[in-house]
Amino acid sequence: MADILVLNGPNLGRLGTREPDVYGSGTLDALRALLQDDAGDDRIDLRQTDDEAELLRWLHEAADSGAPVILNAGAWTHYSYALRDAVSLVTKAGGTVVEVHLSNPHAREEFRHTSVITAVATGVIAGFGFESYRLALAFIRRNAR
Repeated sequence: MADILVLNGPNLGRLGTREPDVYGSGTLDALRALLQDDAGDDRIDLRQTDDEAELLRWLHEAADSGAPVILNAGAWTHYSYALRDAVSLVTKAGGTVVEVHLSNPHAREEFRHTSVITAVATGVIAGFGFESYRLALAFIRRNAR
């Protein structure tokens, strides 16, 4: 049994009510239940924060523990070099970070087309709603042991 961190950045605590036409109508609690159903013996540790420093601490925790990470950094994806560096710490330590997005950033506003995280993440899955997280979890369960 392993812990899998599912880390979510700003505004994702508003899932279900925030732009459901873009992000869907499911809540973080519904996502947690869906992922735990898929996780088998693994434990899903789903967290959300609107505080960038807290997200950095969680990534440092993953770098130190080796826990695999599913990361939806929200808006920080596009400009937080501190977050990029923390993701790099995880992957350079041999860990896995799968960057996920509910929507397809490349089909949206131009400022969303660039991710500063992608170059240091293990991989990226975008545009499939909650299925993006499920695909990331399936990858981690098969490959990040």
